[in-house]
Amino acid sequence: MPNQKRTMTVEQQRKTLHKNLNFTAAEAYKLLRTNLQFTLPGGEEDTCRVLGITSSIRGEGKSTTAVNLSYTLAETGKKVLLIDADMRLPSVGKKLEMPNAPGLSNVLVATGNDAKIAIRPSKIYDNWRIVTAGDIPPNPSELLGSRRMKIVLAALEKEFDYIIVDLPPVNVVSDTLIVSPVLDGLVVVVRENYTDRKELRSCVRQLNLSNAKVLGFVMTGAKESLKRYGKYKRYGKSYKYGYYRKSHSETEDGADGD
Repeated sequence: MPNQKRTMTVEQQRKTLHKNLNFTAAEAYKLLRTNLQFTLPGGEEDTCRVLGITSSIRGEGKSTTAVNLSYTLAETGKKVLLIDADMRLPSVGKKLEMPNAPGLSNVLVATGNDAKIAIRPSKIYDNWRIVTAGDIPPNPSELLGSRRMKIVLAALEKEFDYIIVDLPPVNVVSDTLIVSPVLDGLVVVVRENYTDRKELRSCVRQLNLSNAKVLGFVMTGAKESLKRYGKYKRYGKSYKYGYYRKSHSETEDGADGD
């Protein structure tokens, strides 16, 4: 049934993140990483790619996808920055056991130009850095659409190969639509047996009207027959099935709210 909210224990949530993923899920994120590398705009070798992760409604697993994708990109040795731009209901800091402030909102309201005050090293890779959402501001949309946001992103692009931005759901607030012009593309997360078709259509319609570049969709929470996996089926029976453009991948169930 659509929109059935499933709660997860802390232990279950941990199993959906980076190093705790099972074999099938880890391989799926690697496939998503590969598809992204072929799909994102080309250019010079040192060009930074800025990618937004969003969904139509809450609870589809967008934040979990953003965390795991950024981790998987960092595995290749690239310099990766994960930004929690869901300043209304932030969750990246909680998932990675980091304080929420100082973070993005604090940088955007500051008068200085140094965004590094909010960048935290991950506990896993030196080349994987995190910017949490910061103190919850009264005007997230205005901050994301500000000239200051463009300046901060432009400065960060000089330091990283990839910037992954966790964004709010499109059908809930306008934040994603406002910030989309400064992104190289968006990935929309869709959760099976949860996302209503009307909600998804509305999401896509709004993104198209805003001229946002949708690179593809990732479906979460699906269960597939594992017969085609042969000897690999022992690694787990529950995983997400998704696609990025015309490629297919499976990822571990990580829809723990966002």
